[in-house]
Amino acid sequence: MIRHTTAPRPARPLVGRIPVTEVFPVVEDGHWPAKAVPGEVIPIRATVFREGHDRFAATAVLIRPDGTDGPSARMRLIAPGLDRYEARLAPDAPGDWSFRVEGWSDPYATWAHDAGIKVPAGVDVELMLEEGARLMERAQAVPGRGRADAAVLGAAAALLRDASRSAVERLGAGLADAVVAVLDRLPLRDLVSPSRAYPLQVDRPRALAGSWYEIFPRSLGAYCDERGNWHSGTLRTATESLDRIAAMGFDVLYLTPISPIGVTNRKGRNNTLNARPGDPGSPYGIGSAEGGHDAIHPDLGTFEDFDALVARSRELGMEVALDLALQCSPDHPWVAEHPEWFTVLADGSIAYAENPPKKYQDIYPLNFDNDPEGIYDAIKGVVDTWIAHGVTIFRVDNPHTKPLNFWQRLISEVREAHPEVLFLAEAFTRPAMMRTLGKIGFHQSYTYFAWRNTREELTDYLVELSQETAHVLRPAFWPTTHDILTPFMTHGGVPAFKLRAVLAATLSPTWGIYSGYELAESIPRPGYEEQIDNEKYEYKPRDFAAARGNGIEDLLTRLNTIRASHPALGQLRDIWFHDTGNDQIIAYSKRVSAAEVTEGPTSAPGEDDVVLTVVNLDPRNAQVGRLSLNLAQLGLPEDADGSRPCLAVTDELTGQDYEWSGSNYIRLDPHSGQVAHVMRVRAL
Repeated sequence: MIRHTTAPRPARPLVGRIPVTEVFPVVEDGHWPAKAVPGEVIPIRATVFREGHDRFAATAVLIRPDGTDGPSARMRLIAPGLDRYEARLAPDAPGDWSFRVEGWSDPYATWAHDAGIKVPAGVDVELMLEEGARLMERAQAVPGRGRADAAVLGAAAALLRDASRSAVERLGAGLADAVVAVLDRLPLRDLVSPSRAYPLQVDRPRALAGSWYEIFPRSLGAYCDERGNWHSGTLRTATESLDRIAAMGFDVLYLTPISPIGVTNRKGRNNTLNARPGDPGSPYGIGSAEGGHDAIHPDLGTFEDFDALVARSRELGMEVALDLALQCSPDHPWVAEHPEWFTVLADGSIAYAENPPKKYQDIYPLNFDNDPEGIYDAIKGVVDTWIAHGVTIFRVDNPHTKPLNFWQRLISEVREAHPEVLFLAEAFTRPAMMRTLGKIGFHQSYTYFAWRNTREELTDYLVELSQETAHVLRPAFWPTTHDILTPFMTHGGVPAFKLRAVLAATLSPTWGIYSGYELAESIPRPGYEEQIDNEKYEYKPRDFAAARGNGIEDLLTRLNTIRASHPALGQLRDIWFHDTGNDQIIAYSKRVSAAEVTEGPTSAPGEDDVVLTVVNLDPRNAQVGRLSLNLAQLGLPEDADGSRPCLAVTDELTGQDYEWSGSNYIRLDPHSGQVAHVMRVRAL
């Protein structure tokens, strides 16, 4: 007879005496950390309840990387009847934090409720008053109680026992506002029942908020001589262009790949299969006889030149992000040295990359299932090389086409040695993959913002990003990239470029501009949502001075100035949409309360930072609407009179001042150059 044995079941944790369930933000039951940055206010939520009728409460606690308790706050009920509680807390430094939620019995609230009913009714009067006095004495002894607060509680205990006073007076002493305030600051807590500690990864502020500017270094300084021969720009000529970029207020300079480019199957202009003499090829076809991912294209210069570019960027207040594209030209040294790192087909050839209908004959994708340790070590060496030369951010090309356990390991090991280094996922793919890339370590992610055009699409998308996924996925909004030119931009002209810049800069803490945006480059390659004469395949010098007449460069500069002045625009989790009565006009506000404002020259001490943005989504026609404001979301009392002026607003784009009520007429005309309002809002 065969006997089957059953493995013992793992012990299940006991529910707390005051149960704490459904804690948020928790990622995969705490296997991976939620995300935050210093100063970012995190909503911590939990369902907390208990048996019977005694009162209870909950506290959220942040735990510092050294294991000590950090900021904490009593949670407030946000869903009556569902026992859903929330507190808002902010870590104050980067590191591996955690948090817990503590449910606890509230003996004072229980007594106040019962005594407030019994004493006026003449039931158990002396018993209830003595119970109250003993509670005051217990509360006096809570560790950390200050002398002044202890004195308030002692006086209340004495009055509760003062038989010379009426029962109503004695009860009033126990229910006094001063007593309630003391116990709000430091409550008397019984049966404290903590949840487990859940991880919270706190990254440096740039992980959440930044303004990116993308360049192809070879185009900056490129020229065509009198014989029709092209000469590449260099890292030195690119460095000479940094002052203009920094003057627009960008704080991240993003470089497309600068490594040597292969010759075999090199792509020609507009992605043709036959490169002409002098065509530089795609910088994503990485690797040649001059080296691979850890080398610099000889046309661009040397590592000394690269170091000079990084140093000058830092002098101008910008850090350098570099494209990390993990594929190889057929001429890459890895192909000859490690053919096992690639996929060999039945005919003996190596498979090139495809994303049907797109074909990339000039690159071989790595096969991470062949010698994964060897591939990992090589790529880790590449990343370490660029970090040693000052790169602090990697924009990762198509990370969703590589194994996730590879990224989890790489980002974890880099973070351990270089916690300042950030990774941005360029992953236009299914939501599950995009979210999981964020969960396993990517600090930021490209998004589908470029294809969200209507008021409904934008509203739904921002609700998702701010409320549902902000703890795992930090969005970056790009109106265009070197790969993306949507029909909206193609047909909308300069007004489309302006309004999409306003949306990107005010909706998302991180936004990015691809070089040439200032010129409103909008002609597509036939049949594709990308530019004609694409910079991926040719040199593209630009006359930025001549383009200033369209006003886009001035707008980008103004938007970055506004972002630097308003902490509200540097946060993701709190955004509110307001009705405009016109689907072609979108309005939304962001607010940081006075207690959370740590910087911002436009915010007076003790004043909320509130920004209200109104955008005409129609690049061709003037649009009018009636803006109905949710005054409570702007920091005004819910019962404020919305029929008369109650707000002082300043359009930060034009400097104009207005007095607005809860309902306001608006008109935005792209032909006059006014595609949006970006308003600083204060109460009158």
